Amino acid sequence: MNTSPLQPGTATATDRLALIESARRAVLNEGGLHAAPWVEPWIDRSWRRCLAHGFRPQQALAFQAVSAPATHRAIEASRPLLQAAAPVIQSLARAMADTRYFAILTDAHGVVIDVNGPVDRHNPQASLIARIGVDLSEQAVGTTAIGATLAELQPVWLHRGEHFFDDTGIYSCAGAPLFGPDGRCVGMLDLTGIHVTERPALKHLVAQSARNIENALTLAQPHQLLLRIHWPGCSPDEDSAGLVCVDADGFVSGTNRAAADMLTLTPGVPWPHCSDVFAVPFETLFDDARNARAARELPLWSGLRLEVWSRLNGDRTHAQTPPQARHASLPLKDVETALIRRAVEDARGNVMQAARSLGISRATVYRKLRQKKPTD
Repeated sequence: MNTSPLQPGTATATDRLALIESARRAVLNEGGLHAAPWVEPWIDRSWRRCLAHGFRPQQALAFQAVSAPATHRAIEASRPLLQAAAPVIQSLARAMADTRYFAILTDAHGVVIDVNGPVDRHNPQASLIARIGVDLSEQAVGTTAIGATLAELQPVWLHRGEHFFDDTGIYSCAGAPLFGPDGRCVGMLDLTGIHVTERPALKHLVAQSARNIENALTLAQPHQLLLRIHWPGCSPDEDSAGLVCVDADGFVSGTNRAAADMLTLTPGVPWPHCSDVFAVPFETLFDDARNARAARELPLWSGLRLEVWSRLNGDRTHAQTPPQARHASLPLKDVETALIRRAVEDARGNVMQAARSLGISRATVYRKLRQKKPTD
């Protein structure tokens, strides 16, 4: 059965709540051995973890905060995360302005380190969770977007009775994990509403916001060289672009998740040297940056190939934008011609290869090459 949330405003929205209640009875009250078909598998797993902890849905929750020293340590340890997340959460507040949802940022243990948005402080149900230092981990408050996200390390959405405890059945939440430049989880971003309309699209919003925060964390990592990587045929400006920070000796000092996936890096293990990943001398990457080369295909030791664009840290001439944007003041046709000429140079005069890398026809390349070269 399709377990995706039903759209609010339809006649089946009430049916969804009824299906959730059926799942609760099957798992929480009757202790069914098989997964409930009316909720996502990760919700079923979270419920069963709560039962294994000895929790019961009817228990009253106190929403306890950790000690003041522990709160201080959590905030201090999360300074880079707080700084990277601040502008993203401000944008979230605008996106959710008319929904009565607010944002909660936690550390990797589920301790709240920031709250932003329309929190009704006169509503105790809001104040209980929207507090710096409160412990919202699965071990403390059962199945929520926060606890499930940190346990499953994936974006989630859950509505009303999909929470474990009866006391949390008033909330609707979306959550996404946040990974640092070393590949380890550093916290999570949560979007919560109280007695609100179900908005499953918030799962997409929170996941995209998490990627933006992770990219900011990566770019803040000390590095000598920044590599922007993507699969051939994909735009380097897409959200899926990988970011790799490299130190002066050629060691990878940080990546975002996209890059870690493309390079098959293992979180928790020291990142490798560039020469252990790319099947070219690592000096080549620095040379490309110094010579302001456009993105070009480079081989990996895995046998795959990636488009790689290199930029030296502190290069104010080209800022953090790919070379495609350098001639923004020129007419568009001149910008296109400059890009095509650069692609042909990178392909060592192989027009077919240049056309393939740009996603255009060989005839277009020849036509552009016959045009007058723009002034740099």
